[in-house]
This record gives sequence, structure tokens and C-alpha cells, in this order.
Amino acid sequence: MTPLEQLEGFPTYLANNWDTVLELAIAHAIVVGVSIVIAGVVGVGLGCLTYRNQPARDAVLRVTGLFLTIPSLALYALLITIPGMGFGAKPVIVALTMYALLPIVRNTVTGLLGVDPAIVESALGMGLSRGQRLFRIELPLAWPVVLTGVRVSTLIIIGIAALGAILNGPGLGELIFDGLGRFGTPFALPIALSGFLGVVALGIVFDVFFNVVTRLTTSRGVR
Repeated sequence: MTPLEQLEGFPTYLANNWDTVLELAIAHAIVVGVSIVIAGVVGVGLGCLTYRNQPARDAVLRVTGLFLTIPSLALYALLITIPGMGFGAKPVIVALTMYALLPIVRNTVTGLLGVDPAIVESALGMGLSRGQRLFRIELPLAWPVVLTGVRVSTLIIIGIAALGAILNGPGLGELIFDGLGRFGTPFALPIALSGFLGVVALGIVFDVFFNVVTRLTTSRGVR
């Protein structure tokens, strides 16, 4: 069959297998969600701990930046050799967390450093401790920038998560690699395309989700 003929069979394949596609999409979303929650906690924490200390801040940014230079296939291959990792969701979550850290840390630092010093001085004059200033003044003001970093990281790892199928990780990558493995058969392209479009759809869903979260968690005066 020609690629055009296979494309014509895509709606039929999707109609007959929508439950499988939906199940894999949910599994994909869960893996991404777990990874971004871990990366968010670690990344925001590192940003808050180091934003006032330039040597520590630069070191954290360099290390998290190095994570993004590691090819995903190489990182997956490395992780499965670590005792206790093996195949499945665990190494995929670890890899995705590593890839998600840089935008979150960088945006947390940028947001906190961008807070008007006059506001910080006023809070200091009111007798607020450093921790109180951070959590009551600086972090709320920096929150939109922090959320942008989380949003960017999420969109980055949604695609990388598809490669987790190589390690028997859950998600839409299973369909993509299944379709590639069936190259030359009538349903090769529909199977791979359903996985690809599923990843794109998840990216749109997460993007809309973070837009809503930003609006709900950011005061009107800070937007």
C-alpha cells in the first residue's frame, strides 16, 4: 500500500482502537505528570536556595544544563544499568525529571531576581525574616515566571517520554515504535500516526492546563 492509502485507513484504525490509544495517552500523561511534579519541587527548591548566591546558582544551572546535552537514548541506556532501575516507568521518570530541571531552575532564579528590590526592602523594614520574605513576597511575585518554566519543561519532556517505549516504559511511544516495526504493512502508518498525534494532543492539553493554572494562581496585579 502507498502512504496515501495507509493515511486513508487512519480514521478506521483510530475508530477501532481508540480505547487502546486513550489508555496509552493516559499512561503517557501520568508519567509526564509525575516527572514534572518531582522536577518542580526539586527545581523550585534549588532556585530558592541558590538565587542569592551567584557561585552556587551558576553551578546548579551548569549541572542542570548538562543534563539537556545528554542524548535521551544514551541516558536511558545508562539508567537501566543502575541497580534497582531496570526497565519500565522508573528510569523514564528519572530521565524526564533530569531533562525538566533546567527551565524550572532558571525561571525560578530569574523570577526571584526580578522582584523589585524596593519591595524586598519594604518587607525587611516590616521585620519579615528571609524565609517569610521569600514565601510571602518574592515567590508569589515570581510565580508567573516560575510557572512558565514548568510549562516549558512539560512540553519538552512530553516528546522525550515517547522514547521511553524503548525501555518498555508506558505511553504513546509504544504505538510509534510498533508502527515503525510494522513498516511495509497496511497499518504501519496509522499505528505510528496515532501515537504521534496523541503526543501532539497531549502537548496541547498540558499547554491549556498551565494557562488555566497560571490565571487561577496569579493575582490580577501580577499578571
